[in-house]
Amino acid sequence: MRALLGVDLPGFRPVDHDVWANDEGDILSLHFFGLPPDLPASLDDGPALRAALTRHTAEAGGGLIEASVKTLGALPALRQILKLPLPGQPSGQAFIGSFTVPRADCSTVVKIQAPERGTTGMREAMVMAEVGPAGYFRPHPYAPEVQGGLPFHAADHAQWDARFPDHPLSRVRRGLAALAEGVQVTPEFAALPAFAP
Repeated sequence: MRALLGVDLPGFRPVDHDVWANDEGDILSLHFFGLPPDLPASLDDGPALRAALTRHTAEAGGGLIEASVKTLGALPALRQILKLPLPGQPSGQAFIGSFTVPRADCSTVVKIQAPERGTTGMREAMVMAEVGPAGYFRPHPYAPEVQGGLPFHAADHAQWDARFPDHPLSRVRRGLAALAEGVQVTPEFAALPAFAP
């Protein structure tokens, strides 16, 4: 089923069916899942949803940076940004931003993946030098008890994006903002029964 329209961003070129790439190596992709969504809580229960997503991402070795419920094409959507270690690399991270639009028996996801390339860790090192170690690492705001995975820290905050506009996390946030403005939901998808966990 075609669920979303307008999933295209400036600078991205088609490389496969519902997959686009840009010169920085970022990937934009659109996915449809014909199964009931496996979200751990209702979109109306923000604290429970964010805490469960934080735990799940840490157990998978990553870190949840942001999670919130936004409107995408007039339907409620889960907006997430997370970070994962670059597979097979001694250092570096990939940042993934997504909108998940759940319905009762299916969902659609639009996702941007942006890997670090070249010298990694510059944003983190410069922010730590400014805020100091005590102000850098923080308990996760969604689930302070979570241990493991990639740590929550000050450099992932949106306030630093303007200083590091070419960083993959900054690019992911810009891409999600553009998608939020441009994506429309098809009438057939919008008419499906709403998600209820």
